[in-house]
Amino acid sequence: MNLARGGIDMIRLALALLMLMILPARGEQVVAGLSQNRVSITATFVGSEILIFGAVKRDAPAPVGEPLEVVVVVEGPSHPVTVRRKAKRWGIWVNTDAVLVDSAPSFYAVATSNTLANSISEIDDLRHHISIPQAIRLVGEAQEGLNPRDFAEAVVRIRGDAGLYKVEENAVKLAQDTLFDTRILLPANLTEGEYRTRIYLTRGGYVASQYETIINVQKVGLERWIFNLAHERPLVYGILSLVIAIAAGWGASAAFRLILRT
Repeated sequence: MNLARGGIDMIRLALALLMLMILPARGEQVVAGLSQNRVSITATFVGSEILIFGAVKRDAPAPVGEPLEVVVVVEGPSHPVTVRRKAKRWGIWVNTDAVLVDSAPSFYAVATSNTLANSISEIDDLRHHISIPQAIRLVGEAQEGLNPRDFAEAVVRIRGDAGLYKVEENAVKLAQDTLFDTRILLPANLTEGEYRTRIYLTRGGYVASQYETIINVQKVGLERWIFNLAHERPLVYGILSLVIAIAAGWGASAAFRLILRT
């Protein structure tokens, strides 16, 4: 009986030591801020650059062993996306297959102090949805013979080419394992909404601490008025658009006649 109990105690001790090895370091906390929490989209908007900075607050000396890494994620509003595959039929390109991607961010940027693979483990990437593939949700089954993951990769490729999806490795500057900063460029073709900003401290690929805040991106001025009019009063918007088009056509015709007379 004592031998059996001793064996159980040894197993418990081994499990406790194993948990200490794989659990993230304690006593470290992110203290961070942004250069701006609000982005206004106007007629002259060509993009914006957000400075993300912060420090590591510690209750005890920094752990020895695994190096500290910082991962920054900025994620735009997510919406369903229908992805279509084109094929050549009878000499013309037509849409053939289609798959509904349940949720894909309109914008997604990841910046790291090291390579992404060395900054976050696959387990914590899956848990916290950090890398771009983990941010895209596929729900339901596609048509027979179609691989939904191929269509999700198409979303990543298309939005990556448009500057909406990007991974910037070694872009976070980390000084003395305490101070960090990075810059995230928001392109001109932004979708309005709340942009979730996450900052992770990791050791050995596992998250030790995290911080989250929001960047509000909104249309202002004339763009805001036109947007609200189009969505809240579509009939008035349509009539107004027709009147402006007629007026512009009449004005161009009158100017052309005046030029011919002179």
